[in-house]
Amino acid sequence: MHEAMDVDKTQNNALMWVEKYRPEKLEDLVSQNNIVETIQKYIEQGSLPHLLFYGPPGTGKTSTILAIAKQLYGKHTRNMVQELNASDDRGIDVVREQIKNFASTTSVFGMGFKLVILDEADSMTQAAQAALRRVIEKYTKNVRFCIICNYASKIIPAVQSRCTKFRFSPLQIDQIRSRLNYVIENENVNVTEDGKEAILKLSGGDMRRVLNVLQGCHLAYETIDKEAVYSCTGQPRPEDIRLILDSMSNDEFSTCVEYITGLKTARGLALSDIISLLSELILDINYPNKAKIHIMEKVAEIEYRLCNGSNEKIQLSALVSAFKLGLDMAV
Repeated sequence: MHEAMDVDKTQNNALMWVEKYRPEKLEDLVSQNNIVETIQKYIEQGSLPHLLFYGPPGTGKTSTILAIAKQLYGKHTRNMVQELNASDDRGIDVVREQIKNFASTTSVFGMGFKLVILDEADSMTQAAQAALRRVIEKYTKNVRFCIICNYASKIIPAVQSRCTKFRFSPLQIDQIRSRLNYVIENENVNVTEDGKEAILKLSGGDMRRVLNVLQGCHLAYETIDKEAVYSCTGQPRPEDIRLILDSMSNDEFSTCVEYITGLKTARGLALSDIISLLSELILDINYPNKAKIHIMEKVAEIEYRLCNGSNEKIQLSALVSAFKLGLDMAV
């Protein structure tokens, strides 16, 4: 008996914190209250529709539907739910075989409809989505579908029209802070206040990212402070971004490129991360509007080129050029 308990404890400790602290019940979710209340009413009325959850990563989409499944089926969840990640199972054969076979059979536990969860469904091919539309329509008596994606625009209109859509918004800092404090206390993590604030600043409303950063820093450092967070994640420090902005505003072109290159190498920074934080500062600095418009247009083009595999060294030169030309235009 004691051996079994020790095994369970060891397995629990080996879990990623993202999974270990995933909410078990709808009331455990720290955000999306309006969505939770609406779905709770559907469940109480016994009229759960097909669902389409969309929104940024780490906002509770998968956690919500898994909590719904546990509330509906309890110990029979494994038999009543088919969960597929459409990034792996994205073709039409999956719809025709796995999903159709599961959907076409009725429940053997007398628990009503079964549930199919399609995670990352925006990766599904157009043909697979078209086939899915017919399956949803044909097997509504037996099955409810929950389609999860980051971008609803990538789901064909025919599938969207058969689902009730819920948009998941990025989490508020206060919501993330309460959950972060709970995990820190539960795991006995030694973290300073500035380390905690750094994690929250990097979160971007993504709870999954917060827990991954916290666990990674906990494994790498005895005490998690601001410096540890930025070193572990490889993200630019706010003060470095301000120095870069100051250099682009005041230094000569080649000096600026050399300075940013040296900083990137020393800190192990990616140009795309620098651009993301720079774009937040550009709107607030005391540049003429004409200069801001030009710079932001060019920054958007550079970010797009980086996403498509362009050379970072060339794009860094383009970034500095955009700032220099923007300021010259405004003179």
